[in-house]
Amino acid sequence: MVLYRIAKAKQRATDLSGMGAHKFGGRWNNAGTYVLYTSENSSLAYLENLVHFDPDIIPPKLFITSIELEVSPGLIYTPPDTAYPKNWMEIGNLESKRLGDKWMRESKHLGVRVRSAVNPKEFNFLLNPLFPRYHDMVKVGSVEPLPVDNRLIKIKMA
Repeated sequence: MVLYRIAKAKQRATDLSGMGAHKFGGRWNNAGTYVLYTSENSSLAYLENLVHFDPDIIPPKLFITSIELEVSPGLIYTPPDTAYPKNWMEIGNLESKRLGDKWMRESKHLGVRVRSAVNPKEFNFLLNPLFPRYHDMVKVGSVEPLPVDNRLIKIKMA
């Protein structure tokens, strides 16, 4: 399985530790919980980052990382839609954060496949860096520069 993530600096593009989410939290975790946020395809990874760009401060460079996973059945959990908290798409939803923290803390799965709030027809994967043998199963495949198309930033400003 191949997943994708985007970084603003080349040296961060190979970091699979989940330290950013640990420091700042995210949609599916509170600060203090390690999670590596990834997407099922490169365009979703781009969209997931685009929504966080400040239109006045366009990142000068982006890097897209392909992440290769060696997974066997049962290592990735896909919760049913009924398991999502009410209003899970709202930024800062505490119930979503608590649920993600629980998934990571229980460490039953290498990752959790969740719907994207940007495009609910597609999925992001929350990888658990503390899962046993994580570093044996999760590897950087490639890192490539990704140009920022200014037309996308203009759309956000409109």
